[in-house]
Amino acid sequence: MNYKIKDERIKAIIFLVISSILASTGGILIKLVDWNPIAIAGSRSLIASIVILIYLKKPKFTFNKAQVLGSIAYTSTVILFVTANKLTTSANAILLQYTSPIFVALLGIWILKEKIYNYDWVTMFIVFGGMILFFIDDVGLGNMVGNIFSIMSGFFFACVTISLRFQKDGSPVDTVLSGNVLTFLVAIPFILGSIPDSRSIIGLVLLGVFQTGFCIILYALAMKHIKAIEAALITVIEPLLNPMWVFIFSGEKPGLYAIIGGIIVLSSVTIRGIYVSRKPEKV
Repeated sequence: MNYKIKDERIKAIIFLVISSILASTGGILIKLVDWNPIAIAGSRSLIASIVILIYLKKPKFTFNKAQVLGSIAYTSTVILFVTANKLTTSANAILLQYTSPIFVALLGIWILKEKIYNYDWVTMFIVFGGMILFFIDDVGLGNMVGNIFSIMSGFFFACVTISLRFQKDGSPVDTVLSGNVLTFLVAIPFILGSIPDSRSIIGLVLLGVFQTGFCIILYALAMKHIKAIEAALITVIEPLLNPMWVFIFSGEKPGLYAIIGGIIVLSSVTIRGIYVSRKPEKV
């Protein structure tokens, strides 16, 4: 791996970490918004679309298979995840959505022809085990339909990752723009049902600009220089950071299992990153 490729990979990892931090604010910001969940998702996507459009200036909608399917997958991810949060516990929704690395690995082998190494599989299962430990105090059976929707959301999130990686030589940011526009269009009937109060509007702006707009731009740019499975593993820090914001702003302390699980997840992803950096490969 030459220095330019290595530098691009490091920058991509930094983008993914920042993206995960921004995404993790969703839970605490959504609490500011008193509105229908799908209306929240659609309005957030509308604001995010404006942010992404300002960044792109002149979007290129090729309407090729990767872009169209990526946009549909993005919308499906958002709608299913919001619906799952209404039907099952938040812990279940977050945990089950982050089965996505397994789907990324399988789809990456099949579609992208990216080789998945033994250390990827080991890291995946350690991460998943750590996340179960992290949420053990809160995870229950929940609603079966909600749980299924959460897993489906994880599958479509994996499809988004694969789509963006497939466009590594193109402009993956255009795909997330079209995905946000499509999400808004789907949510219009719910948005027209009522008008949010001023506090909710502030929350929506923060969600649209930072938690979705800047977040998804960084994620899409990172996918040009990093393998799909690595992106999926790095971004699992998002659900771990959610309780941190809750602790900071509401004083709700995480339990012992949560702390241990968080350490396991972060350590395993970090160790994998160090190992890969010492054993460079073309991405």
